[in-house]
Amino acid sequence: MCGIVGVVSNSPVNQLLYDALLLLQHRGQDAAGIATGHGNKFAMHKANGLVRDVFRTRNMRSLPGNIGIGQVRYPTAGSTSEEEAQPFYVNAPFGIVLAHNGNLTNADELKTELFKNDRRHLNTDSDSEVLLNILAHQIQEVTSGYSLDPAALFRSVSMLHRRVRGSYAVVAQIAGYGLLAFRDPFGIRPLCIGVSRTENGVEYMIASESVALEGLGFKFLRDVEPGEAIFIDLDGQMYNEQCAENPTLNPCAFEFVYLARPDSILDGASVYLTRLKMGEYLADKVRSQFRAGDIDVVMPIPDSSRPSAMELAMKLNLDYREGFIKNRYIGRTFMMPGQAIRRKSVRQKLNAIGSEFKGKSVLLVDDSIVRGTTSREIVQMARESGAKRVIFASAAPPVKFPNVYGIDMPTRSELIAYGRSDEEVCREITADALVYQDVDAMKRSIFDVNPALRSIEASCFDGNYITGDVSREYLDRLEFARNSPRPDTEDILRSQLNLNLAARAD
Repeated sequence: MCGIVGVVSNSPVNQLLYDALLLLQHRGQDAAGIATGHGNKFAMHKANGLVRDVFRTRNMRSLPGNIGIGQVRYPTAGSTSEEEAQPFYVNAPFGIVLAHNGNLTNADELKTELFKNDRRHLNTDSDSEVLLNILAHQIQEVTSGYSLDPAALFRSVSMLHRRVRGSYAVVAQIAGYGLLAFRDPFGIRPLCIGVSRTENGVEYMIASESVALEGLGFKFLRDVEPGEAIFIDLDGQMYNEQCAENPTLNPCAFEFVYLARPDSILDGASVYLTRLKMGEYLADKVRSQFRAGDIDVVMPIPDSSRPSAMELAMKLNLDYREGFIKNRYIGRTFMMPGQAIRRKSVRQKLNAIGSEFKGKSVLLVDDSIVRGTTSREIVQMARESGAKRVIFASAAPPVKFPNVYGIDMPTRSELIAYGRSDEEVCREITADALVYQDVDAMKRSIFDVNPALRSIEASCFDGNYITGDVSREYLDRLEFARNSPRPDTEDILRSQLNLNLAARAD
């Protein structure tokens, strides 16, 4: 996943955007970028690395203007090139820069359409560049001359919704006009808006999570609705319109399980409270499978699972201990590219306190088990520290299906629970026992916190792809593409040339 932010202010926004990206750094640690607007020109800097490493003083000074957008990205398969860092830029119409969180499920078809029908060239393999060019084409279709008004923008977003499939939360800046933000009609990826009233006037911020707003003194206004578009002009005037025909809200369950910060509120549900609820329901499952005395102590795997582990221990009247200490200068292992790197980083990230394990039957609570790499290493660390018995509990259900909406787990072969029973997964991670959350209990954990929610996007747990366009053939193509060697820039350009020649021949 990624984290995005857009700001319209009455003073320079470069520092605001930088600080917002720091608050969203947990959403992506591979690349970062900022684009600002001054007059009719953009200034942009982006590169691979953490926010603090990408932006030096000289880079910040080169980003003038009172409007801008930013993005942090995490590494997905086939997207580690610095050329694919965001924001992306296109010069016509008007000049647009765009940052995107999500994944388009019909990106391949759109690439063909863009050249054959729209005569637009793509320079990377990123679906975000596809989305930018679709938006640019639709704006061009509904405008003439130099005029651009909110109504025209909203018509273009409506047309985009009809062409694009998948998940997308977007912030885009249009040179000389303002900031445009919109969300896919299923509301899969989060997006919210906040306001700050200063002596110089009203400022707006749109971001992936509420923590970015609140951490910078902005008052949370509301979530951007599924299918809705918001436009804020350079004078700080805000316009909004529903641009989808039948929008429904289906927030991603994995945001609540793992990705989002616990102090964020997504679509009316506190992430922290949902994780407490997951611990409560998991405690019921543990109670049904173990007798009193089977477990001596409960320990979380820092950090995402801590609320669930605390609540579970309290409900079962068990001791709660911090048995693992986290090195906060190591990135989130789920987001690291490659199994070997993830495996090595686990022991660099976590260190066991031997006295907490020695001679004890330990219940380890993690937020989820995806590939199993981290879980296996942690179980081994617990044993090496003297644990008599290691029981592993996951606050999320088994991850059995690929996620195609923007999380880096798109192939079945990478998922430890795919094609395996709970007992087989338990043996794979070398635990003495394994307890998974139930799918219904996970969903209830979120619904309990916000009863207004009616649906959750939980495809990686239940196999139900909410957009209705994900087939087994699509998943097979994804898996083949992921397991194939990554083409270099020359290969991509050669493929684009062949596509262009074939289109002309048609």
